[in-house]
Amino acid sequence: MKLTDLNSHGGIGSNCLLIELGPFSLLVDAGLHPQMVGLEAVPYFKNFKGRSLDIVIITHCHLDHLGSLPLVLRDHPDTKVLMSLPTQKLARRMLLNSCQVMRRQREELDVIEYPLFTRQEAERITRNVLPMAYERPRTFHNNGEKLEVTFFRAGHVVGASGFSLVYRQRKIFFTGDVLFVPQKTLPSARFPIENFDTLVMETTKGAVRRGNKRSRKQETSRLIAYIDNIISKGGSVLIPTFALGRTQEILSLLHEARRRKRLAQCPVFCSGLGLDLANYLDEISRETGLVNFRLKVLKELKIKKLPRNIVPGRSPSKPAIFVVSSGMIVENTPSYGVAAGLLSNSRNAICYVGYCDPKTPGGRLLATKHGTEFLFEKLDYSCLVKAHIEKFDLSGHADREDLLEFALAVNPRAVVLTHGDHEARTWFRDSLAEQAAGVKVIDPVPLKTYKI
Repeated sequence: MKLTDLNSHGGIGSNCLLIELGPFSLLVDAGLHPQMVGLEAVPYFKNFKGRSLDIVIITHCHLDHLGSLPLVLRDHPDTKVLMSLPTQKLARRMLLNSCQVMRRQREELDVIEYPLFTRQEAERITRNVLPMAYERPRTFHNNGEKLEVTFFRAGHVVGASGFSLVYRQRKIFFTGDVLFVPQKTLPSARFPIENFDTLVMETTKGAVRRGNKRSRKQETSRLIAYIDNIISKGGSVLIPTFALGRTQEILSLLHEARRRKRLAQCPVFCSGLGLDLANYLDEISRETGLVNFRLKVLKELKIKKLPRNIVPGRSPSKPAIFVVSSGMIVENTPSYGVAAGLLSNSRNAICYVGYCDPKTPGGRLLATKHGTEFLFEKLDYSCLVKAHIEKFDLSGHADREDLLEFALAVNPRAVVLTHGDHEARTWFRDSLAEQAAGVKVIDPVPLKTYKI
């Protein structure tokens, strides 16, 4: 097998691996870097431009894994795209939203190449999609050779998949983004425990120590109690979330808490894409049973759309909960505006519930000491950090200890580290060297091809 990481910036970003197995050429994911703009956000596709491409495998619908798929298909219009059934239902909607955002950013950021693809190209991907049911192998042929592909449930977010490749006698497993414990809306990953020659795995939380970690149930209870305390004292709470998956998970947790009378009554506000995707999750729930989410959650919570008149430094007159994107409080998103409205008031709180890149505004806010000044650059507004800021470990990514346990259980000859920053990958490299001395560990340099 040959492997090339086409994410030219490394770390977590425009996720895309080029895999070559005999006559087969595959891409694993085709993302857009969330912190880059224009063509800088795109994987280095020049590596295979003009060459044949047999298959694209999309592990899930977050845009750092899906966002550049229309660009791939522009040059390879006949290539099959494999994704799970739920991902098939979501992919078009996520890409159309991305196209809409890029159109707006063309004016706001003066990025002349935006949008990187058209609405028609986003719509057209449906022609190429070959939906994959979990744990049902599918065989592909090329020049008399066979490649078997099998998808497995990965937790993380609705539709997320790990997958195995079998070529000749060689067995390779890709985790994609994975979570080994159940969520309110999703069951845990269901991966095969058998010997693989090569394991390609994510490392997102490699730098995060588990320590005396609370269980997910305990952390959920702590979040609800924390929100209830803020609301009961007259404050408001911002929960910045990713529109897909995390928004619906948090709304489900709030719904259950209200039903059990563990959460004080107040308005719950949500932003556009997260609400729209709730309709898709309801449909996926009814048709496949692969997610546990129904629209009655929104109805019974009496969800309100985010008001347009949020002003920096002006806190809501009455307590409220804001479950809005983006999860990293990126500029020009609803959570960025709400944070600017809440941050200067000591009654309020911002509750982080997942991974936050230190380079984003949300990451910088997390690192800012209470009582010091924080600048919302895009709003030309600064204030002292007076609101309470708290982290809750409800991430959609597996703990490093769980991933390491899986890696040791499948007994690979080689492990390839992906989707993590330098510190995270270093922990896995050192831990594997200590606990599995015979395993070859590869931390791929972007754009360098490895024979494995």
